[in-house]
Amino acid sequence: MAKKKTWKEMSPAAKAGTIAAGIVNLSLLVAAQRDISKRPAAMINGPKAAWRAASFLNFIGPVGYFTFGRKKPGAVK
Repeated sequence: MAKKKTWKEMSPAAKAGTIAAGIVNLSLLVAAQRDISKRPAAMINGPKAAWRAASFLNFIGPVGYFTFGRKKPGAVK
């Protein structure tokens, strides 16, 4: 098993990639949280609280919410 590198040992490209991934992850989290807050409960598949908690899972949560958590327009029943 390879030893994990510290921040100082990382190449500039690896540092930039890490920062970019962090920005994307944070952006997805903020977008999912805002959408959950503004969207009526009738337009969300399942409880809002569950999707709010799930959205804190790195990348998987927000992408899962945007893929499976939102109902399509006109699908309110």
